Amino acid sequence: MKSTNPNKVVIIGAGYVGATTAFTLMHSGLVSEMVLIDIDQKKAEGEVMDLNHSLSFLKPMNIKVGGYEETENADIIIMTAGPSIPPGGTRLDLARNNSKIMREVMGQIVQYTRDAIILVASNPVDILTQVAAESVGYDPKKVIGSGTVLDSSRFRYLLSEHCNIDARNIHGYILGEHGDSEVPAWSLTNIAGTQIDAYCNQCEGQCTGFNKDEILAKVRDAGYDILERKAATYYGVSMAIRRIVEAILRDENAILTVSSVQTGHYGISDIALSVPTIVNAEGIDQILELPLSSDEHTLLHKSADTLKEILKYANS
Repeated sequence: MKSTNPNKVVIIGAGYVGATTAFTLMHSGLVSEMVLIDIDQKKAEGEVMDLNHSLSFLKPMNIKVGGYEETENADIIIMTAGPSIPPGGTRLDLARNNSKIMREVMGQIVQYTRDAIILVASNPVDILTQVAAESVGYDPKKVIGSGTVLDSSRFRYLLSEHCNIDARNIHGYILGEHGDSEVPAWSLTNIAGTQIDAYCNQCEGQCTGFNKDEILAKVRDAGYDILERKAATYYGVSMAIRRIVEAILRDENAILTVSSVQTGHYGISDIALSVPTIVNAEGIDQILELPLSSDEHTLLHKSADTLKEILKYANS
């Protein structure tokens, strides 16, 4: 049953990412009703109080704390709960621990709905997107991971800095895992319809020092670099979540590098990862199989294999 109050979003987890996402969505004007769920109810109550106190500056909406029963008539359920990698921990430990949490959360959700779109932002996002869909047999087209939407934005930002071009006019994607094996689709990267290599050849010397490996390293390691400096990253991912929510609630048919369970595109199946995808009110509308170079295709398969090994460990 859909909400009688249109555009209802439930956020599970009121930590850094969940609270910042709530703040970002509150400012977007996209949402009429927003509910925060957290195992620490006092923390959720404090965040809701703080958010509500600024509503006189914004469009009217209803923000409250609730339980899983609030998911019954939600349009989108955003999963941000789960710890980050602890000191001395590994990506494998994180995958196993957060997969357990995801199974528990999805078990609660399906008691009330199988209609809402599940938007996974917790890490490792690709593994948790797979677990969210498979653990309870949820429609995989309605399970979306934030994937490499943020990575692709970081990619465009770094290219915009190098080329001195507005980031909104840079077109390029990061594919595969949101993590160490992610793949830059250089063959598809363009400015004003001109492939990036050709553009750099005609920009009158401004592209001196252009190094693809350095740019990839900065994109891939951005999260680690931010964590080292301030212990958490939340602004960028909250904006990526906002963009995905916008595409869903406005039924945009937007092309975004969200993560979803693959069923044969690019020769990859049975694992969730990010490729250019049409996103609308139904969730995953269509996966686009774009013409990657042979090297990019090989790297994408290696990324899929990496994720399958992590999933195997998480499920063990």
